[in-house]
Amino acid sequence: MSGYSLGIKELDELLGGIREGTNLMIIGPPMSRKDDLLDAIIFNSQSPDDSAIMVSTREPGERILGWFEDNGMDMSNADIGVVDCVTKTLGLGAADTDQIKRASSPVDLTGIGVKISQFFEEMLVKKQKKKIHLCINSLSTILMYSNIQTVFRFLHVFTGRVKAANGFGLYVVEDEMHDAQTIATLKQLFDGMIEIKAAGDAYVIRVVGLTSKPTPWFEYNIDGKDIFVKRT
Repeated sequence: MSGYSLGIKELDELLGGIREGTNLMIIGPPMSRKDDLLDAIIFNSQSPDDSAIMVSTREPGERILGWFEDNGMDMSNADIGVVDCVTKTLGLGAADTDQIKRASSPVDLTGIGVKISQFFEEMLVKKQKKKIHLCINSLSTILMYSNIQTVFRFLHVFTGRVKAANGFGLYVVEDEMHDAQTIATLKQLFDGMIEIKAAGDAYVIRVVGLTSKPTPWFEYNIDGKDIFVKRT
């Protein structure tokens, strides 16, 4: 299987791998565990060749890295960098570290962009990693503070960087928080979507846009780093 994977066997087999340079939107309702899904995908992709940049507008960088450690990852060997957009907004004076770079807030797209670029340089040029993920969790938070045109321009740059670096981009969007025009505008930047919806008491997932027709819906559960699915 070439390129990248989701770490979800049933979906990866249907997709035949995710080609290098792919950007996907993860869209679903609140409380559907999109954050956990994203973290599990990154956990399961880590290898000596792999690196990941995680832009967090929800949780401090220490908490993001702590989740990986709690689930058994050896952080001394992992190459995960967090652009933390939270800590400074809380008025906390935490300094940057090798793995965490702080932006002033989710409004500061220029600062966020600089920090992402620094990680790209470190991972791809200095460390010579062959694979890189860029994850933004979430675009919805950024859109609360910036207009769609500004966010579109910002994303256009970094989805382009992902393509140029043969990386894999994942961008979380809260369904029902945005109007149809905003979603349609964002979709132009992506190769496809990981769609999530409620189905009774459960949530189901499918991938759209990477194959000639959408994958079937699968009910899913997440236990730490493990994602379990069954076809509906």
